[in-house]
Amino acid sequence: MTARIERVVVPGVFSLDGQDFDVENNVWLVGDDDEVLVIDAPHDAAPIVEAVGGRDVTAIVLTHGHNDHITAAVDLRAAVGAPIWFHPMDRMLWDVVHPEAEPDRELTSAARFRVAGVELVTLHTPGHSPGSVCLHAPDLATVFTGDTLFNGGPGATGRSFSDRPTIEHSIRSELFTLHGDTVVKTGHGDDTTIGAELGNVG
Repeated sequence: MTARIERVVVPGVFSLDGQDFDVENNVWLVGDDDEVLVIDAPHDAAPIVEAVGGRDVTAIVLTHGHNDHITAAVDLRAAVGAPIWFHPMDRMLWDVVHPEAEPDRELTSAARFRVAGVELVTLHTPGHSPGSVCLHAPDLATVFTGDTLFNGGPGATGRSFSDRPTIEHSIRSELFTLHGDTVVKTGHGDDTTIGAELGNVG
């Protein structure tokens, strides 16, 4: 069975400086008809569980700790029985959303996941948050960038614990070393490629 990538768009609300904003988050499923790995768990577990469709979930990997990427993680874990992988440098963000729950595994740089015959490798890309990560799937010529790199440039740095020079350094040192044809699948919005974004980072 050939591995494929599926997108689930989950709408919701996130709060910033006392204001609520409507947002649509991309959830990415990597796998085949038997098993999948889930990247991010925003807002509501139900549409993610529906997309999984009873397949074995090997891992729930969270790209960072902002609430619009992790709100449904604990409910999703309960529904599919998969471990949550999360970078410890974002633990202060996790504790705001899930003060009575724990992630299962520490997500560190160069952690490797195998699903449906392909490998995904973690890249630590701080800047949007201290524990932000991307997942590179060389066999699929794809990188999942969360809120580190979007179609049009770096992720926003107006959220808690974010820093513009840091995110730009992460993009240049970790993402711009990938082949220019690598497809960038983002946490929000449309796909892009590494080559298309080379001129969009300071």
